[in-house]
Amino acid sequence: MSDLNGLTLAEARDKLRAGDVSSVELTKAFLGEIEGAAALNAFVHHTPEIALAQAEAADARIAAGDAPAMCGLPVGIKDLFCTKGVPSQAASRILEGFRPEYESTVTQNLFDAGAVMLGKLNMDEFAMGSSNETSCYGNAVNPWRRGNDDAALTPGGSSGGSAAAVAADLCLAATGTDTGGSIRQPAAFAGITGIKPTYGRCSRWGVVAFASSLDQAGPMTKSVRDAAIMLEAMAGHDPKDSTSADLPVPDFEAMLTGDIRGKVIGVPKEYRMDGMPAEIENLWAEGTEMLRDAGAEIRDISLPHTKYALPTYYVIAPAEASSNLARYDGVRYGHRAALAQGDGITEMYEKTRAEGFGHEVQRRVMVGTYVLSAGFYDAYYNRARKVRTLIKRDFETVFAEGIDAILTPATPSAAFGLGEMSEADPIAMYLNDIFTVTVNLAGLPGIAVPTGTDAQGLPLALQLIGRPWEEGDLLNTAYALEKAAGFVAKPAKWW
Repeated sequence: MSDLNGLTLAEARDKLRAGDVSSVELTKAFLGEIEGAAALNAFVHHTPEIALAQAEAADARIAAGDAPAMCGLPVGIKDLFCTKGVPSQAASRILEGFRPEYESTVTQNLFDAGAVMLGKLNMDEFAMGSSNETSCYGNAVNPWRRGNDDAALTPGGSSGGSAAAVAADLCLAATGTDTGGSIRQPAAFAGITGIKPTYGRCSRWGVVAFASSLDQAGPMTKSVRDAAIMLEAMAGHDPKDSTSADLPVPDFEAMLTGDIRGKVIGVPKEYRMDGMPAEIENLWAEGTEMLRDAGAEIRDISLPHTKYALPTYYVIAPAEASSNLARYDGVRYGHRAALAQGDGITEMYEKTRAEGFGHEVQRRVMVGTYVLSAGFYDAYYNRARKVRTLIKRDFETVFAEGIDAILTPATPSAAFGLGEMSEADPIAMYLNDIFTVTVNLAGLPGIAVPTGTDAQGLPLALQLIGRPWEEGDLLNTAYALEKAAGFVAKPAKWW
């Protein structure tokens, strides 16, 4: 690996603007590293020609003095984002061969800011999963290892390919999406930073839908500063997305002072779960002291409806998924099953969806269809919507009482081994979202910051939850936590 691969987004930007390196040189360094990292299975669609053309264009913009924030910086794009003329499958067989004729708003924003696309990244199918084991491309692999154990570990999900690529220095940063923790959990497992912005801060147009009221795009980066830089480039109002907020996008990087004196940080008692590993409990306590030492006031708070968050999420998200995924039927695009003599439209739907959707997607579509069906809509879906309102109100109450941010664990454990959580027990997998789903249900911004390691040397992270639309303040608090924690560990290269 060259020294260029180990740069942060901010460091690479400064070198490009100083003329110390060109975007073409930087891009070639990453393309070479990707070629040797097949064992990680992070990149699933390679776009070297596009990358080099974009890099050349970026060098010309830099030379002309027209260098926006992301100009010349090579990044990876999660396969959930539609990219014009490039396969965009959402890691599903049912979208095999689909090459969009349009660009998602987020990727267009990045390209307008001069970013270079190295390729598309692995993920759980339709973003449904917490371990990147539901992908039609096969598992993405975490670059970290447990001590001297060679067992392959999950990079988390659904943005597992993004997390693995950033942690392994295969790109400077990557896009992710977060429906119930799919940016923050893999970021925690891979020892990187991941922020889910407020719902509506980044456009969902051109992002393959899972659960429309929960999905939100965000950056996955090597540092909090990098997250601030990339989020500003990704965000913005989009008239093509009715849920996109018509609000100005602040200069998030300029807000990173690290000064949090006088800030009030809430610590919710409901996040102290039975059976929580001592390492997670200790990390949380250490993080609390770090913020206190940085000048913040620590206050115990209560979010009483937290215990209902997971069941609420796993009613609402599958319900929305069953509706969104009804469009994949073999008629217009993607996979179509071979039909037998005499088969009609109904058989085509059934065979296409049975062949195209993996087991986890089928499970969630069936659950979602059930909770929306006559006789069960009020008992499950409507009740879950009401509980969601109560969960949101809990956060509104503590923010109204003066809390600036909330500190919690990001995950209930460090990265686990691929295959260690059997498909036969999906509930065990769903519990990985226990600390993150409340943030999506309430539409709030949340960020995972690596702050330590466990006894086996694997990264552990804490989560900060912020007020709606105050990503700048949240990033600054995360910046203070990052500085106090001083996490600099990197995975030892084995791939």
